[in-house]
Amino acid sequence: MSDDLQDSLASQTPTGGSPTLDDLFRRIAARQPDAVALIDPPNKHRVTGRPPMRLTFKQADYAISSVATGFIEAGLPYGSIVAVQLPNTIEFAITVLGAIRAGMIVALLPQLWRQSDLTTALNRIGARAVVGIDRIELVDHAELVMNAAAEAFSIRHVFGFGHDLPEGMSPLEIVTDGPADFASFYPLEARKPVIVSFDVIADGFRAIPRNHVQLISGGLAVFLESEVPQGAQLLSAIIPSSFGGVAASLVTWLLSAGSLAFHHPSDLQVLKKQIEEDGNDTLIVPALLALRLADDGALSHPFPMQRVIGLWRTPDRIASSENWHGANATFTDIYLFGEIGLYGARRLSDGSPAPISPGPYGGSRNTVGEFVMTMKGTLALRGSMIPVAAYRPPSSSENILSEAAPPDYVDTGYAARLDKARGTISITAPPTGIVAVGGYRFLSQDLDEWARRLTPGAMLTALPDQLNGYRLAGRASDNRRAREALGELGLNPLMVEAFRDRTN
Repeated sequence: MSDDLQDSLASQTPTGGSPTLDDLFRRIAARQPDAVALIDPPNKHRVTGRPPMRLTFKQADYAISSVATGFIEAGLPYGSIVAVQLPNTIEFAITVLGAIRAGMIVALLPQLWRQSDLTTALNRIGARAVVGIDRIELVDHAELVMNAAAEAFSIRHVFGFGHDLPEGMSPLEIVTDGPADFASFYPLEARKPVIVSFDVIADGFRAIPRNHVQLISGGLAVFLESEVPQGAQLLSAIIPSSFGGVAASLVTWLLSAGSLAFHHPSDLQVLKKQIEEDGNDTLIVPALLALRLADDGALSHPFPMQRVIGLWRTPDRIASSENWHGANATFTDIYLFGEIGLYGARRLSDGSPAPISPGPYGGSRNTVGEFVMTMKGTLALRGSMIPVAAYRPPSSSENILSEAAPPDYVDTGYAARLDKARGTISITAPPTGIVAVGGYRFLSQDLDEWARRLTPGAMLTALPDQLNGYRLAGRASDNRRAREALGELGLNPLMVEAFRDRTN
């Protein structure tokens, strides 16, 4: 485990008194055991080869305990880091909550990561186990996970869902009933780390641990601003492989004590059919997709959709986005500042984005965050969801400033301007040197470095894109060979497909 992650974990000492994610789930399961809790995507069989499931809270509670017992009986010590790379299905929710119940820390591995990214992340955090699935769409994820685990010296166990698992991968199953022969679970502490996500900042790749309090605070920022009611029927098309994704889907579901239906991104026709037929009242999607669905009339009557929660990986583009025209459904913009934190603002009555003001947010009686303008003209975040220690510069005897106590906020790097007359903040530009493509961030210098590994004259750059913020584009003397070379290096498809053939 790296020194910076160890320092971040050690800084989060338990104080007690706050609920954990497992506490939230257990309370709901005790109150309404037969209510529907989790619903698989209708096209799950095409995505994973497994039939879709629908679990009540009682069934989900049993499945969570079963997975937790499997981790404990495999010999994983309390506090072990379990890395997870799974699709947006019931398996993800049950595995994460099962690992948490067993006292483990869950590392979220993005779905597009391939062997190079996976190996780097697993070695960086010192993961003891990794959980995958036999396939997602046409990609053999079991092989990817096994190959990455072989290069991570800390990995002792590899688990997987599916029927065609390679040798050495221990099978996991969603078991919903049977003899309750479960292991004894340790009591959880709300201020102990519970997840690790990954971010790219000016200093490079970094692991970001968070505890229960920070996760619940992030979920509250979404829950309160969008006014999700108790018993809400949520439909999420967000892969929860980041803090923002988990807070907006999994945590918001637990806060609402309703049901959570999954959509595995992104089959637009399947999503529209789910909206039409499933009767969900709250939709959680990438913001630009939400605006597109509204323009297409997919959210108009007679569908019961009452609120839409749109996640922005490019918060600097919200102010210039088109107005919301989603029939009677309200729309809440969720500003995602990498893995640092998030902010929610419901659109005005005319559909335009709500202005941002400096100071606290999250409700007058439920402050969960605060905007701070730095002397550099950038926007910083402070509050209960912000993992300040994770972004603290590593200690160095050569840098006397690094030994000083850090401020209680984290600089997002987004350039911002304060309008003193109106008392509002305008986000004007993304962090310098960082490229955001969909939910993935790269250092500009890393793109140049990968291009240099190819043939002389090869180029890899980021171009503006209406849907993703940026897209990667590459040029080489032989694009086909460039794709093959990048694939062999184990890079993710965003880089590989940047060199696709554009002649047709």
